[in-house]
Amino acid sequence: MAKRRMMLFFGSFNPIHNGHIALAEYAIEHNLCDQVAMIISPHNPFKQSWAQAAETDRYEMVELACKASKYPEQIVPSVIEFLLPKPSYTVNTLRHLTENYGSQMSFSILMGSDLINQLPRWKDAQEIIQGYDLYVYPRPGHEMEFTTARTTFLSDAPQSRHSSTEVREALERNESVAQMVAADVEKYIHSKALWSLGYKLTTLTSAISQNPDDADLYVERGKCYFRQNDWGKAINDFHKAEELAPGKTDAKQFLEMAEEILDFRYKDIYNP
Repeated sequence: MAKRRMMLFFGSFNPIHNGHIALAEYAIEHNLCDQVAMIISPHNPFKQSWAQAAETDRYEMVELACKASKYPEQIVPSVIEFLLPKPSYTVNTLRHLTENYGSQMSFSILMGSDLINQLPRWKDAQEIIQGYDLYVYPRPGHEMEFTTARTTFLSDAPQSRHSSTEVREALERNESVAQMVAADVEKYIHSKALWSLGYKLTTLTSAISQNPDDADLYVERGKCYFRQNDWGKAINDFHKAEELAPGKTDAKQFLEMAEEILDFRYKDIYNP
């Protein structure tokens, strides 16, 4: 009996958006695989963990998006990387799947043109390069500069107008994301207040308590206070960032803007 062709689509899915699902649907419609597993990464070693929603929240949203897809039986969420040692490395996941399910399934990987360019930096990259078919979809602004003997470039794959970053930023601004994510995903996001400004402040404050010497965290939290017109807290965070990383450009720029705003709005207090 022929093995089931399983395509692995790794991602933080923070959050999952319509572009992710469109790519999975494309893979099914073009007979690139029998099933697509949307593998939620607990923590990408190349990304800031504080910016990620909880694993359970990201899984719930992926499950909702898969159910709302054209092929809910063939596009499915996977928690495999939640169960493996962290940090999550693709090669470790592939080894686990091949050892445990290789007799029933063959595995391929779906990735963007930005990711394949990073592939040589990945842990035990040669094992992935030599052992697995890679299907690469175009990402705007990222030409595919690295390839392998087993790489197929999907030039006509759908390109999303949005990214997870843009979804998060829209939510922080309290803007609609109805055109970016599935309806049930949007409902879930709002039910948990995910990526609202208050949510970001809470996660940054928690991150700072664990990493009190990280200047970038203070800058990010200072930006949140800045947007809330909470000038005192914003200025304190920008000062702290400068103290931890003297000459930090973004901290200095926001500090100057906050002080200019205060000087303009409240000049009568300082100059009676």
